[in-house]
Amino acid sequence: MITVQSLGLRIGAAILCVGCAALGVSAQAQAPADSAQGPRTTAPPAAAGTSAPVAATPTAVTPPPDYLIGPDDLLSIVFWKDKEMSMDVVVRPDGKISLPQLNDVQAAGLTPEQLREGVLAAAAKFYVDPSVNIVVKQINSRKFYITGEVAKPAGYPLTGKLTVVQAIALAGGLNEFAKSDEIAVIRTENGKTTRFLVNYKDITKGKNLQQNIELHVGDTVAVP
Repeated sequence: MITVQSLGLRIGAAILCVGCAALGVSAQAQAPADSAQGPRTTAPPAAAGTSAPVAATPTAVTPPPDYLIGPDDLLSIVFWKDKEMSMDVVVRPDGKISLPQLNDVQAAGLTPEQLREGVLAAAAKFYVDPSVNIVVKQINSRKFYITGEVAKPAGYPLTGKLTVVQAIALAGGLNEFAKSDEIAVIRTENGKTTRFLVNYKDITKGKNLQQNIELHVGDTVAVP
């Protein structure tokens, strides 16, 4: 005989089972959605003042087509996968550079490609299949000179096309009492010295513009 009390207990147990089943179905339905998104991770904050590593590359200049290495030029000798052999070097007054194990290597008077071949030949005595690159970082050997009545007489780098008027501007301009109609450009090539007269006044007035010649390496602009 089923009493009212026992009937109530059975009904309560049935309701409890239905509730648990509903919770299980809900959890199963939510699980695929969470797994589809994948695990969630939080990246640690970057330390202050840090950045991602960047591969170091030498800063190069573009040499003129007729460029030959000269004294005081700054070169970067880069050996592939050999940091100990790679280094920046300044060409000495005797025209040579010094490299680890290779000692003195002639550089002045050569193109960067000719120097690369020379370094490769020297390195082949110590390394198997060496790989090297020559990077020109500063050209200090190609200069012209300006003297006399200008604001800043000195030697200046000549790495591209430069005229007499531009050279005077680079040197800070003419002094007050400069004889601007008697300027001379002195050039020595193949043992022969040539003197070109320049009338600065005429050039600035648009006359005799052919006098505003392009300077060559080693030229001296003399301003009386």
